[in-house]
Amino acid sequence: MNSLLAQTKRTLRHLDIKARKRLGQHFLVDREVLGRIIAAAELGPSDVVLEIGPGLGILTKELAKRAGQVIAIELDDRLAVLLKERLSSLANVTVLNEDVLHIDLAKLFSTPTSYKVVANLPYYITSPVLRHFLEASLKPETMLVMVQREVAEAIVAGPGKRSVLSISVQFYGKPEIVSYVPPQAFYPAPAVESAILRIEVYPQPAVAVTDERGFFDMVRAGFAAARKQIANSLAQGLKLPKDEVLTLLQRAEIAPQRRAETLTLEEWAKLWQVFAEVRKKNNANSTSASQVESDP
Repeated sequence: MNSLLAQTKRTLRHLDIKARKRLGQHFLVDREVLGRIIAAAELGPSDVVLEIGPGLGILTKELAKRAGQVIAIELDDRLAVLLKERLSSLANVTVLNEDVLHIDLAKLFSTPTSYKVVANLPYYITSPVLRHFLEASLKPETMLVMVQREVAEAIVAGPGKRSVLSISVQFYGKPEIVSYVPPQAFYPAPAVESAILRIEVYPQPAVAVTDERGFFDMVRAGFAAARKQIANSLAQGLKLPKDEVLTLLQRAEIAPQRRAETLTLEEWAKLWQVFAEVRKKNNANSTSASQVESDP
């Protein structure tokens, strides 16, 4: 039994704490994997790190050795109390007993701050957490997260294998898989293989769109009918007549026979531009018609 695994089991037993399945708790017990995370984070004395799900604080201590400040956010009340005690000697560590999805990032920092996110995420909240940070007004410069292998591979997928998830991440940053992590690197071991995913967040989105929410509504519509041609899927998802969708695709120079997973980010942006222009024109015409009808 490796020492970190033994130490983790001993600590949990001593505190009479069991991993909570409903919170997706799996404690990292592999020092080699710990080293990979630290190396990939590329930390320096000026860095501020937001750690999500610090657990027993093993990774937190390593982050604190290299970063200027570490804010550890732990949802589990019992572990938060333990962390505050165990890490009290580290002046550059703050432990918050909060739900990260309810934290206003702009208010967390007294002034706009460049920061990095490091997280061993419960798999069931991977997508919500990524959205929470990537769509925030104050975005991190880097995200280094442990996620399920299949999810990591879906996020980094290129045209031909893309999904709403990959587009929603690649719109905001460049993702790459640092390494894969076997189940035995955790206690208790999860049923699936994991991956360390690094996302370099862009200062501005990869493509310019006038309305991000509207853009993603259109993207989701494009994937509304799995494996259907983009013309049929968009017509179904947007609830538009197919001939209108065909016109939009023609103006965007996208073949209607293609499938949503094959489109590049640039093509989605061009399609949104066409869609937004047509919608704006239709709204203007509708308003003008209404004004004419209301004139005495």
